[in-house]
Amino acid sequence: MDLIASHRNYQWLCNIITGDENWVLYVNHTLKRQWLGVGQVGVTTPKNDLHPKKSMLSVWWSVKGIIHSGLLPAGCNITADLYCQQLDWIAAKLQGKQDRIYFLHDNARPHVTKSTHEKLSKLRWITIPHPPYSPDLVRTDYHLYHSLSDHLCEKKFDDENDFKMDPVRFFGQKSQEFYEPEILSLSECWRQVIDNDGTYIVES
Repeated sequence: MDLIASHRNYQWLCNIITGDENWVLYVNHTLKRQWLGVGQVGVTTPKNDLHPKKSMLSVWWSVKGIIHSGLLPAGCNITADLYCQQLDWIAAKLQGKQDRIYFLHDNARPHVTKSTHEKLSKLRWITIPHPPYSPDLVRTDYHLYHSLSDHLCEKKFDDENDFKMDPVRFFGQKSQEFYEPEILSLSECWRQVIDNDGTYIVES
């Protein structure tokens, strides 16, 4: 309600920078529904390993597209120090291109540490409040990573460089029309939260 009440003109959404992290698997098996007749035997779908080889992907974007993306070494997780380093990379790429930055991220632990707050204060970015336990409002998860997951369906990477470059190529091929509507839809998402009395938003 505060966001909607304090920002009548939503042109400021064009200055939002947002992002998140997600695991990317080297081997991607997807369980698919099968319609079978009487007596028919379904096709067996391979299962992912209990501890699959994977890397964490970080993506930062705006209405214009990807600002920064990168994969951590296999099995490594994001830390507050690394997160602050990523913020510096983003700031360097935006220098001279965007004066005012509205920054939106969720409440994952590396995002809310003291060092992260200090870094954001030093950068003088305007942090947009994000309600706790509200993954349905994270457009990175519900748009970018959902689309990437569809792209990776049934893919297997044996070459390390191919694995690292595949997400870069995927996002690089997308036009601005892929990114802009999702950022601008945030105001509608906030309205849905109010209209639904805080009920979780189910994506169609």
